[in-house]
Amino acid sequence: MASSPPSVQVRDIIDLTPKETQIFQKLLEVVRHFSLPTQLRVAGGWVRDKLLGKECYDIDIALDDMLGREFCEKVNDYLSYTGEEMQGIGVIQCNPDQSKHLETARMRLFDEWIDFVNLRSEDYSENSRIPTMVYYGTYASLRKIYGDCFMERFGTAEEDAYRRDLTINSLFYNINTSSVEDFTGRGIEDLKSGKIVTPLPPKDTFLDDPLRVLRAIRFGARFGFILDEDLKLAASCDDVRAAIADKISRERIGHEIDLMISGNEPVKAMTYICDLLLFSVVFSLPPNVKPAISEECV
Repeated sequence: MASSPPSVQVRDIIDLTPKETQIFQKLLEVVRHFSLPTQLRVAGGWVRDKLLGKECYDIDIALDDMLGREFCEKVNDYLSYTGEEMQGIGVIQCNPDQSKHLETARMRLFDEWIDFVNLRSEDYSENSRIPTMVYYGTYASLRKIYGDCFMERFGTAEEDAYRRDLTINSLFYNINTSSVEDFTGRGIEDLKSGKIVTPLPPKDTFLDDPLRVLRAIRFGARFGFILDEDLKLAASCDDVRAAIADKISRERIGHEIDLMISGNEPVKAMTYICDLLLFSVVFSLPPNVKPAISEECV
């Protein structure tokens, strides 16, 4: 008998803490000081958790018209102008050889680490789950800086939302307008109904990025949400199982398993893995090692 979706209390608005208010106000001051057209959006898990009434200290800012490092430099220019202490900027460089195709800039504001990245459309190479970042800016300058990491096309907030792993993680909080944005039209609905659903058809989503299968399992277990039936069919199909084995490093799989085991529902997460016929894919052993495995977990 299928489980019934849980009843989830979702807030109508996001209540900011005093520190969040300080951070967002400072960022808006930067935008206004330089007369920037930039829309500042908090992306992903922070929005989800705040709507669920949970605290979250992982603030990721998505920018619609510049790179994260460029905006961080604007922040420091403003801090210098107001006589405040400038902050160090950390940048995770674009490095295809190390499977790092996304650049993220990070700096501290009011004793909190904030990540900045521009909105993106993601294109995946055939044998990798790492997306190629699509940057804003003039072609010549960005090609000079990023070389083969640079592509001419760029994403919108809506496109970015649809390329996220799950609808509940596709929500934005627009700092400029103090409003929640649900570009898929399903994020808030699925959050309220306690469902784990992908923004795009699940098989396409998982073949683009097979790690999303494990993330779907982790969030389903963590929140006690129901996995969508189409999602379960896609996650257990041969093509997706093969993609998990071929495209995801053991390190990345191990990281997701660590998060499941250290979470609040490790047994439920492992049960999902077994029910979706992923046990032998996730917990693969070295060659020539063939222990007995239950038929239910093949």
